[in-house]
Amino acid sequence: MSEPVLRGFSGDVAQNYARFRRGYPSPVVDALAEAFALDRTDVVVDLGCGTGQLTLPLAGRVRAAVGVDPEPDMLRLAGTAARHAGVRNASWMVGFDSDLPALGALLGPGTVAAVTAAVAIHWMDQAALFAAARPLLRRGGGVAVVTNGAPLWLQDSDWSRTLRGVLEAWTARDVGWACGTDEGSRAGYRDAMAAAGYTTGETRVEYEAELDLDGIIGGMFSAMSAVDVSDPYRRNDFEARVRAALAPRTRFVEHVTVVVQTGTLG
Repeated sequence: MSEPVLRGFSGDVAQNYARFRRGYPSPVVDALAEAFALDRTDVVVDLGCGTGQLTLPLAGRVRAAVGVDPEPDMLRLAGTAARHAGVRNASWMVGFDSDLPALGALLGPGTVAAVTAAVAIHWMDQAALFAAARPLLRRGGGVAVVTNGAPLWLQDSDWSRTLRGVLEAWTARDVGWACGTDEGSRAGYRDAMAAAGYTTGETRVEYEAELDLDGIIGGMFSAMSAVDVSDPYRRNDFEARVRAALAPRTRFVEHVTVVVQTGTLG
């Protein structure tokens, strides 16, 4: 397997991630709790946790939640969010999905109820991850992939198509990649779970959210490289293009479909 590579989600990118990335409605956490029969005795591990959008609500259902991410800036902001929310049973570890066996050696076999991965799953070696998780998991536990809706520039709405046009003109390349949220990618996750010996399941949670221009621009900056976001000229140029293209509208609705894919052990 190739060496893990930092993706540049630090600095201003991490700040935008913490402020503007979607959270998860309670039915998503309900689905995970039901799939793995989570209770207050359990430990969960959230890989690629970012600034804690999934880790923190999971922590409310279990004894302890461990958020793992390669970017220290992300973890610093996750810790701040935990303190502000009064969450005391979440801990944070710098690491990659490939570090799961080392974490397992620390926690011990059969001690983890669930290993989750959300929007960072497309950066991971899923087959290796699902195989490495098995020794950690208690009976009835499992793995989960949670894809949190299509990217802002790939939604079925006029404003999203306009946003995609701005992004393609600004980057001078096609931006049709769905960051692992498309049906083809999800089929791959499901097949990898089954190949690793899990019983697979799926739950979908749909809702509508309202955004303003600041939310759209901040959400876009949370998905860009730190080089682009930290460059004032490029950042201001992109923001001006988006505001001009989407004006005079100031409020936007996105339809979000969260897909919770689970793999359980007997």
